[in-house]
Amino acid sequence: MPQATGSYHHGDLRSACLRAARELLEEDGSPGLSLRAVARRAGVSATAPYRHFADRDALVSAVAAEGYLELAGSLTAAHPEPATPDELATVAVAYVRFALDRPALFRAMFAEPCDPTNEERTAATAAIRQYVHGIVHGVFPDADPEALSTAVWALVHGLAFLHLDGKLDASSPEAVSGQVRAAVLAALAVTPAKA
Repeated sequence: MPQATGSYHHGDLRSACLRAARELLEEDGSPGLSLRAVARRAGVSATAPYRHFADRDALVSAVAAEGYLELAGSLTAAHPEPATPDELATVAVAYVRFALDRPALFRAMFAEPCDPTNEERTAATAAIRQYVHGIVHGVFPDADPEALSTAVWALVHGLAFLHLDGKLDASSPEAVSGQVRAAVLAALAVTPAKA
């Protein structure tokens, strides 16, 4: 049956908009991201993205939620169940590598205004928080899990932004790994093993 004149159809408008938003973030950073720019990139009308995103903050929240899921995957791939400080440091390195490999996405996840009522972003953020809490508790079962997991996340997150902003040497994966690993182990008062 033919569509009525003026009707709208797109295979998966939401996914197309998210894909376009991520491309724009990688190319231009957040200044280039608007619903109008996303519509142009996705090849849809200027009003089409509003079918899924009330405003730019809602779009950024959806992009960030995707990023949190990808970050969780990267951390789990680095080590699914760290049980030692060194394994925890391996996860910390993966966190910083994620930031360096996807700088625009990482900044959108953590530095962009968002829609605080966005359930998808809230759930994804809570999942990362629970993951960090769980792995820190697994490595340090006798420590205050809330305080230590917050401290570890803050440390690793700070290291990610220091590397992103050029304050620490990010010239090679080895340099990043060495700095992150040493900082995490020092903060946890663990002497790194001699190579």
